[in-house]
Amino acid sequence: MLAHSPQTCVSSAPVTIGILAVTVGIHLLSWLWPPLRSELFERFALANWLVAEGEWWRMLTVTLLHAPGFMHVAFNMFALYNLGPQVEQRLGPLRFGLLWAACAVAGSAFSFLLGDPNAVAVGASGAVFGLLGVWFAAAVRQRHTPWGKHLMKQLGFWLLVNAALPLIVPNLAWEAHLGGFLAGYGLGCLWQTSEKDAAAPDPSGR
Repeated sequence: MLAHSPQTCVSSAPVTIGILAVTVGIHLLSWLWPPLRSELFERFALANWLVAEGEWWRMLTVTLLHAPGFMHVAFNMFALYNLGPQVEQRLGPLRFGLLWAACAVAGSAFSFLLGDPNAVAVGASGAVFGLLGVWFAAAVRQRHTPWGKHLMKQLGFWLLVNAALPLIVPNLAWEAHLGGFLAGYGLGCLWQTSEKDAAAPDPSGR
């Protein structure tokens, strides 16, 4: 199970670094060259009616695109920077990549099934909420320890910030946040259950 609070340790988290670099790079290029933004949004945004017509890849590629400006991408990538590295170190790059993809697709699926059929959404918030779900599963498991209580408080901040984003940034879907979070929480519970020999975390964070 996760042994410390979320922390910045990206040097040994290559998938986290890769996602950050690609996502920020795409956003910067789109900002510098607006026609590229239009092309990418047309091909890769989560347009529910196009998903219904069979363009299922949009459920994953939506994570590479963000709303114009820098607030949306900054929030998501900052959350990934803080929440992702230790999860990746524990799971390994391959399983972490699959976790990120699964939470992204789960978020998109909720957006597709529960959202407006004509809606268009962008962002990696579903996958980010998946990481929050993984950490929340660890906190719930250790909720009676000082570490678990401390982690609950930290996660409360992240959940409030990310839950508020749809109110201030257009084209964000709460359905994707919910789907990603539930997927991450479920996978986090399964992962911790499978680690039968894992030691209890050190509440001091060492």
